[in-house]
This record gives sequence, structure tokens and C-alpha cells, in this order.
Amino acid sequence: MKILMDTHVFLWALTLDARLSSRALETLADPEFQFTLSVASVWEMLIKAQRGKLPFPSPAAPYLADQMRRTAISILPVELDHVLQIDKLPLHHRDPFDRILIAQAQAESLPILTGDRQFARYGVETIW
Repeated sequence: MKILMDTHVFLWALTLDARLSSRALETLADPEFQFTLSVASVWEMLIKAQRGKLPFPSPAAPYLADQMRRTAISILPVELDHVLQIDKLPLHHRDPFDRILIAQAQAESLPILTGDRQFARYGVETIW
């Protein structure tokens, strides 16, 4: 089964951060699951790195590319139907990066691995 990772889950998974729930850790360790990361998450991380809000151990772009290769995470591009799906979303969540992830999950019928409880208000399947 394919699962969309929220940005924070990707970052926390790299270091096995203690904030990951036990279910999230079990899901990440399960070889039955295939993880995908939205290109919007990569964009979000690069913006935060440039603003000094998200430190990386080496330059952000090569570091992220290396981590995605190393972990075999696929990239989900942002398609027009994903963007158009945003128009149908109520404003429970105002973060534009989270809103595109929700729209992508809806359009692609993907569960989202996230600790953000607001996502469930959109009717998407969340794993945490």
C-alpha cells in the first residue's frame, strides 16, 4: 500500500525522533508499505532551510535528494487536479503546504502518515 508522508514525519523518520508515535514507527518499519513524499514537502523544507528555520547537516537540496534516494521514498508531483482539489477544501487548516498534501491524498486516495490531527477533519485516512 502506498502512503503519503507529511513533511514532519519525513524529517522525524530520518532521525527516529521520539515524537514519532509507536504506530508511525511500526508503519515506517513495515516492508508492505511504499512511502511517497509530495514535491510540495520538498519545497516547504527548502523554503524553511533558506529562512534559517530548518537546519540540515549539509546543504539542504543535496542532503534531501540523498536522503530520498537512500530511503527509497518516491516523489509525488503536484498535478493540476491536486491544485483544483484545494477549491473543495474547507478552511480547517490554513497552511498552504498542508492543504496541498490533503488535496493530493484525496485526489490519489492515499492515507497520510501525519501527527497533525487537523488532517482527519478533511475526511482523509490518517495514520498516527
